[in-house]
Order: sequence, then structure tokens, then C-alpha cells
Amino acid sequence: MSNIPVDLKYAKTHEWARVNDDGSVTVGISDNAQDQLGDMVYIEVPEVGQTVTAEEACAVIESVKAASDVYAPIGGEIVEVNASLSDTPETVNQDAYGEGWIFRLQPTDKGELDALMDADGYQEFIDSEEH
Repeated sequence: MSNIPVDLKYAKTHEWARVNDDGSVTVGISDNAQDQLGDMVYIEVPEVGQTVTAEEACAVIESVKAASDVYAPIGGEIVEVNASLSDTPETVNQDAYGEGWIFRLQPTDKGELDALMDADGYQEFIDSEEH
């Protein structure tokens, strides 16, 4: 069984979303995604103040295997980025759901979260992709 926290929502592009107490949403990539990508060598985070729409590419992760876009799971304004990733991109490999978060946004429409998968749905999605 993959490491898929049940308190998060998941996008088909392998980002996770966590609703914070202040209403903002923290976004990162799933443990499954970091495992597929391999060792991170560089992460380009979005700019604070940037407005993104759901499924818009807004960050880039480069690993030893490939470069991959990171998509906003929901629309909103970027309110914070994890600047420490520029010095320590491997944090995403070590703690994908914790210190390896990529950005936080203030959602335009919280209802968009309902379109994302829960942990069980994401596990089924991963399993279907592997076959």
C-alpha cells in the first residue's frame, strides 16, 4: 500500500492538497510521484501573488530522471512558497507530505476541492495506471 494520507485530497496529476485552519490550501506532490521521479535536483516554485487556475502548470520539478510540471489542483492566488526547496530539493523525496510542500494558495472556489480524489480514490487511480 502506498503512503497516502487520508486527510488530503489528490489530483490525477499526483498533487495533494491540504486545507489549513486559515482556509488556505497547501500543495505538494504525492509520495508516489516523488518515488516515480527519483532524486530531486531542482524545484522551481511559483511566484507569490500569482493567480492560477485548476490544472494549470505553475511549478517545475527536475529529478535525475526527468523534468515534470506541478499543477495547481484548484484555482487561487499563491500566498506562500517553500523557498527552502531551492537549496534542498531532496526534502520532497524525504517528506513529500510535510516539509516537502511546494506552495500554498488562497482558493478562489473551495468547491473545486470536491472534484479531487480522496485517499481511496487516489490509490485506485495509481493501481489503474500501473496496469
